[in-house]
Order: sequence, then C-alpha cells, then structure tokens
Amino acid sequence: MDKKSKQEELIEAEAGSSVRLRNPDSLGFLGLLVKIASVFLALFALWYNSFGVISELHQNAIFFSIIGFIGFILYPLSKRKARQTLKIDVILAILVLVSGLYIVFFENTIHARNEVLILRDIIIGSIAVVLLIELSRRAAGLVIPLLAVLFSSYALFLGKYMPPGMFSFRGIFYSTYVYRMYFTNDGIFGYIATIASTYVYLFILFAAFFLKSGAGDFIIDIAKATLGRTVGGPAKVAVLASGLMGSITGSSVANVVGTGSITIPLMKRIGFTPEFAGGVETAASVGGQMMPPIMGAGAFIMAQWTQIPYTTIIGKAFIPAVMYYLGVLLNVHIRAVKSNLKPLDDSEIPSVKEVLKRGWHFLIPLGVLVFLLVSGYTPTYAAIISIVAVVVSSWIRKDSRMGPKEIIDAMILGTRNMVGTGILLLVAGIIVGIITLTGLGISLSIIVTSITSNSIFLLYIFTALAALFLGMGLPVTASYIVLAILIAPAFKMLGVGILAANMVVFWLAETANVTPPIALAAFAASGIAGSKPVPTAVEGLKLAKGLLLIPILFLYTDLLAGLNGNVIVPAVSGLFGLFGFTVFLEGYWGKHLNIFERLLFLIFGLLAYYPSIETDAVGVLGEILLFGYYYLKAKKAKS
Repeated sequence: MDKKSKQEELIEAEAGSSVRLRNPDSLGFLGLLVKIASVFLALFALWYNSFGVISELHQNAIFFSIIGFIGFILYPLSKRKARQTLKIDVILAILVLVSGLYIVFFENTIHARNEVLILRDIIIGSIAVVLLIELSRRAAGLVIPLLAVLFSSYALFLGKYMPPGMFSFRGIFYSTYVYRMYFTNDGIFGYIATIASTYVYLFILFAAFFLKSGAGDFIIDIAKATLGRTVGGPAKVAVLASGLMGSITGSSVANVVGTGSITIPLMKRIGFTPEFAGGVETAASVGGQMMPPIMGAGAFIMAQWTQIPYTTIIGKAFIPAVMYYLGVLLNVHIRAVKSNLKPLDDSEIPSVKEVLKRGWHFLIPLGVLVFLLVSGYTPTYAAIISIVAVVVSSWIRKDSRMGPKEIIDAMILGTRNMVGTGILLLVAGIIVGIITLTGLGISLSIIVTSITSNSIFLLYIFTALAALFLGMGLPVTASYIVLAILIAPAFKMLGVGILAANMVVFWLAETANVTPPIALAAFAASGIAGSKPVPTAVEGLKLAKGLLLIPILFLYTDLLAGLNGNVIVPAVSGLFGLFGFTVFLEGYWGKHLNIFERLLFLIFGLLAYYPSIETDAVGVLGEILLFGYYYLKAKKAKS
C-alpha cells in the first residue's frame, strides 16, 4: 500500500467503511464531475461557515443535494454489478440533486401558499425521502433504512393500531409527513443535518488536510520514538499512535486501517499473536473517538442536544479518555512481559529530537485548534482557521509543502469521506423528527425505567445490552443517536445529570466496534493481521474493557468534573480498579498467578471501583500491596 493510499484510507468515513465504493478515477467524465462537486461543497462549506449569509434550510438542502449526488455515484446499487448499474445510479444522482435544490428555489413559493403543499411538492419531497433511505441502505446496511421506514409507518398509520396507552398515536396525513420531513427544520434538514454540514464536515476536512500534509507519518514516528524501546514497544506504539490519530480523525475504522497497516506487522514480528496484534490496534483505535479534541460526530451531536458547550464536553472527557488508554497500555505491558517479548530494534527507532526537527511544524495546526477551542471560539471557526494553519505550516518544509493540487486533493478526499457519515446523519433526521413529532421518545423512556425498576445500575446494564445489539447493525454514530434519543432521557428521569447520561450512552455505543459477532474495527484489524475476525474481536474487547467499566463512574462519581480537584479520587481509584481487572484477566503480574491470587486482584479492584471513599481506600491500598508484593517477589526470583 503506497503512502497516498494509506493516508486516504486513514480518514475513511466510518459509515461507509465496510462498503466497496467506486473509484472516481476510473469513471472518466463522471469521476471528474464527482471531484468538481466535492471541491464545490468544500468551498461552499468554508464560505457559509465563515462569512457567508444563507439560511440553515438552504445550507442543509445544498449539502444534501451534493452529498446525495456523490453518494449515488460512489455507492453502487449492486456491489457485484457496479458497472451494469451505473446508468441507473446516475439517474438517481440527478434526481436527488434536483430534489434537494427544489426547496432552495421554491421555498418562498411554498410560504406564499401558506405551507399548503401541491402535488408537485409532495412528489419531490417523497423522492428526496425515498432516495435518502435508499442511500443509507447502500452506505450502512439495512438497519438504518428499516428504522426510518418503521418510524415513518408508526407516524402515518401503525400508531392507530397500537393498544390504548402510551404507544397509541392517531397518525398524520401523508402530506403532513412530507411537509415535516422535507420542508421544515424538523426532519431531513433539521439540526442533525446542520451538525453534519458544519462541525462534522469541517473537522473531516481538517483531518484530510492534516494528513495530506504528511502528518500521519510524523505521529507514528513520534510514537515509535517515545515508546519503541519499551517492552512490547510496537504494541505501545500502536496505542499511542492510534490515540493521537484518533483525536484528529474521530474514526475507529479509519485509525485501524491507517496506523494498523504499520503497527500490526511490527507487533507480529516481535512475537505477538495475530489475534492479539489486531486486538491491540482495535482497542487503541476505538479509544480515539473518546479522546479530545475532536471525538467524532457524536460529540458535536451531544453538544447540540445537551446545550453544553463543545469545549466543556471535551474538557470533561479528557481524564476518562486518558484512563482508558492507560488501561490498554498496562494490558499490553503485562502481555509483553508475560510472553518475554523484546522492544523494537534500535535501528528502527528514530530519536525524538530527530522526529521533532523534521516535523515540528505539524504541531502548529494542532496547537492552533486547541488554543482556539480553549479560548472560547466556536468549533467551526477553530476548524476553518486550523485548516488554513495546516496549509501555511506545510510551507515551512519543502517535502510537506501543499500546493494547489494537494489542497484540491484534500478537499476531494475530505468530501468523499464525509459522504457516508453525511448520509447517515441526514437519514437520522427522519428518525429524530418522527420521535419529536409523535412524543415516542418520552413513552419509551418511561417504559425503560419501569422495566429496570427505577434502578440506575440496571438501566446501565440494559443500555449496555442495547448498545451491543444495535452495534450489530448500526455504525457507532447512528447507535449513539438512537440510544441518546431513547435511553438518555431515562437516565435523566432517575436523577442522572444530562452530561453523564449522554456520555454513558456515547461510550457504550463504541462497544459496537469491538463486540462479536459484528465488530467493524476488529474485522478491519483482522484483515491486516491475517487473523480470524471473532478471536481478534474478543482480544480487542478484553483490552477495551474500559468502555464498559469507566462509564459506571460517570453515574456515581465526579469523574466528569473536568480538570479540577474533584476528579482526582474517582480517577485514581478507577485506575486501580481497572488495573485489578486487567491482572485478573491476564493472570500475570511478575509471575503466572493461580486462581486465588487472580481473585485477590479482582476483589480489591472491585472495592477500588465501588463509589465509596472507604471502599476506594481499601481497594487502592490492597492493589498497591499486591502490586508491590508480587513485583518484589518476581525481582527476587530473577536475581
């Protein structure tokens, strides 16, 4: 795989990561149109997110038109007969383009008619809805379109046949449905579309520019230079590199493909099994979506729904994300020592000084991004200025300099990688619109709290199971949207804070990428590692156990207090608890542990995890004594 293709795959949109797309370079004039449309959309987004004046409805309609046009060209009707179905896809691409632009040109006419739809309005609106649902099928499988159809049917007629009670709904006229889903800010072109066309798209563009400048190699070299000489170095390099990369790209599968193509072969070479090597890359890549400053599309949706500033969310998410990565690093270290593995060869490890001398300028756009976010500027403004900073800083060194061709290529790549995610978020607007229209979300939340007997812990277990189930058919962002709508309100009914409720759902939605039988990130890693997918996913889940354990602390402690003193106790005790679970699962700390010794680590780990200052103290002290005792015992045995 050449350098260019690795960087392009590195920021592949997660929603389309398991789908074979057409290559625009092989489509001739049609491919040229796709590239022109991609550049236009990027320039349009940069314009309206900076100094342009345009209504949100028109902004989202144009975004929908171009994303839909590119989507039908890139996602074939039939993967096996992509060439034969191209003519059909071109027709559908033109239809979706027209259906999106229709509202831009005829909105005033519709208002002049007092929002009374005529037959033409209904036909065009119906085409837009149907084509979007079809696009979601191509980009993300059957679950999302089936949900959209099911919720639409409920609003139109199924609600009338429900038994009297909370789920009974009298239904709406079809013209009302089309009006709400197409002509207002409640459906396709609602606030989720706004999030997609502003925050999400701009940060995907930023990632494209950043990596097109050559920063991907710099990040991997930094990881090698800092951790390559430690025991099990390549695995720790994978953890650090994927964490750094994930904080920029916000995509688990993209991280696996990009960094995994380098780190997985290194891990296998020093002696890790293919399954464990794939599992390390999976767990490390999944954590990237919880690591600030970007955190993927879900963080922007969370900020919109909770009305909590995005900068506040990433500030409070930082400590839990660091805890997650420390847990993965300890697990890797224990496995490396247990297997008596060696570090990387010195000839493969660059010096930190050398790496920084060669690529220090890549830190400038990251510094600009963090500074602007912390200073209170909007994420859109921060993203745009950071994109400019990428281009300007690339001129510092000749080998990373971005000219007109590289800038255009970055726009094309960023737009291409927005298509899958954009389609997903647009169709989610249908589901959210129906839930808002019918009040279904409140009814489901009441049912869920009743099923779980008003117990926060039982509700947490229910949410974890629901996340695993949804993750079998939904990408992470879609899973978070569904869970946030249906279950987060149930947590709030039980007194959980709005941020904690959404952050629990956000973390649990990530389990979809590492949980068999369908785990996109793990399956991508297994393809690189040459391992079996399910065992790779199992190893990844063991390493990523923090996804299931750390959110419990969101519910019962001040772990989301942010960067202040209140976070110290839950962070420290939570880490010791996480380490205890890790030693229990690995069965090794200085020596192979018997079942009784492993249970000791587990018991003290549970005590450290339990949200009480007394149990925390006992658990942490117990873990320290166990760690120290077995460490000294192993050291004495070696001497």
